[in-house]
Amino acid sequence: MLNANLGPGGLDLDAVVRSAQTIVVDAAFKVVAAVALYIAGRWLISFVVHLIQRALERQQVDPTVLRYTGTVVGVLLNLSLVVAILGYFGVQTTTFAALLAGAGIAIGTAWGGLLSNFAAGAFLVVLRPFKVGDFVSAGDCTGTVTTVGLFATTIQLPDNVVAHVGNGKILSSTILNYSATPARRVELKAQLHPSVNPKDAIDKLRIAVAKIKNVAASPEPSIEILEFTEFGPVLGVRPYTHTDNYWQVYFDTNTAIVETFSAAGYPAPERRLQLRSA
Repeated sequence: MLNANLGPGGLDLDAVVRSAQTIVVDAAFKVVAAVALYIAGRWLISFVVHLIQRALERQQVDPTVLRYTGTVVGVLLNLSLVVAILGYFGVQTTTFAALLAGAGIAIGTAWGGLLSNFAAGAFLVVLRPFKVGDFVSAGDCTGTVTTVGLFATTIQLPDNVVAHVGNGKILSSTILNYSATPARRVELKAQLHPSVNPKDAIDKLRIAVAKIKNVAASPEPSIEILEFTEFGPVLGVRPYTHTDNYWQVYFDTNTAIVETFSAAGYPAPERRLQLRSA
């Protein structure tokens, strides 16, 4: 008499079902355990990175180095977490390392630019042409540095747009650091009517510009005749201020020029046409 639980070829269906159930339950347990391990690992990584950054803050480490170090430590610990989870699923770490080594050439070729950005980021931290909080012009962007990351530097532009520039592009270009010195020069022009005495205008502007808020007393504002145009003489008005107050001084100086010339009764510059006789 045939057993009703035997399938074609004498296969025990109950045994197959029990074996499948065991495999599914075991796999589900491992998945749940892996998720729990990942969540706990991520929390632990965040805790460790926070402790390291707090310790560096107590040592008064530069914010640029502090954030870069925290990023590097976080990436390394996350890689270790991934390897640990793979090992839990039975993937041999030696096999995993061999696969990484075998794919290293392909990854290096495909991600050559990414790796060069990583190396450039390390050089930026070591050479320190700028730090977080500096106002710079680098990689075709001008603004305040907010983060120096592993692969890119984040710059907040004056119009409140955030730019992410590859570290390699920054290191290979000219870097202008406007915050490296205590004072930055504001460069403006003031057009005079030909009938206006330039010396009188210069004397009046010196007094007005010196009264502008946040204008540095040293170096003193420079106000001189810059050039001559068809409209008349042009004054170069150049006060100094800290880069944080640059735009405030820029606009206030323009206002001072207009108000000073208006109070003095200077006529507005106008184009002079020279008619040639036939």
